[in-house]
Amino acid sequence: MSKKSAKSNKSLRLLGSASALPQEPSVEILETFANSHPGRGYVVRVDTADFSSVCPVTGLPDYAEIVIEYVPAARCVETKSLKYYLAAFRNTPSFNEQIVNRILDDLVAVCAPESMTVTGAFAARGGLALTVTASHTAKKRR
Repeated sequence: MSKKSAKSNKSLRLLGSASALPQEPSVEILETFANSHPGRGYVVRVDTADFSSVCPVTGLPDYAEIVIEYVPAARCVETKSLKYYLAAFRNTPSFNEQIVNRILDDLVAVCAPESMTVTGAFAARGGLALTVTASHTAKKRR
């Protein structure tokens, strides 16, 4: 890692430290770092097969695979902070559609990607499986 990269990453709070998991998701949990290749148009894909949340009606757990794909602009999402953010949904009562859209909104707010898609493939309950996909594309400047 170059001196410049190490210096620009000093603001990362979670990376390299132990911390208690947050009790609820918040955009403040998410950390970013400078994209070293802005304008290249590469895709970052993050998969987690062990996402869980709580049904707001029954209180029963919901399980999902969450896939986040984005083309970064100036900032990238730091993955440890993303793990903490996603883990915070474990005690948060929310409908599956709300969860996927909230993840997208919060990530777009912190890193302003060129494009981003969040997909939540929720495990079947009562014989029905639900998949929710939400997408964002940055508006082009004229």
